[in-house]
Amino acid sequence: MAGYTHDKDEHVTRLRKIEGQIRGLSRMVEDDKYCIDILTQVSAATRALQSFSLGLLDEHLGHCVVEAARKGGPEAEEKVREASDAVARLVRS
Repeated sequence: MAGYTHDKDEHVTRLRKIEGQIRGLSRMVEDDKYCIDILTQVSAATRALQSFSLGLLDEHLGHCVVEAARKGGPEAEEKVREASDAVARLVRS
């Protein structure tokens, strides 16, 4: 079971809001809106995705990684490595 399962509906709702923001950006470009206004909305969408991803990472650490650490062995090492790689990707983005 995924660590986010208990909040799945909330996550889907957040992602749909972000999807709406992205569609709004497309409309802004199609409507030739002012560049700075578009960039402001890009920044808001970026922050929304970052917030979502950090929340998901927190749930992954609190559920998947902790559970694997309790069991120990190679699975625990793999989950820690995956989480570390995910953090590295988030930092680079």
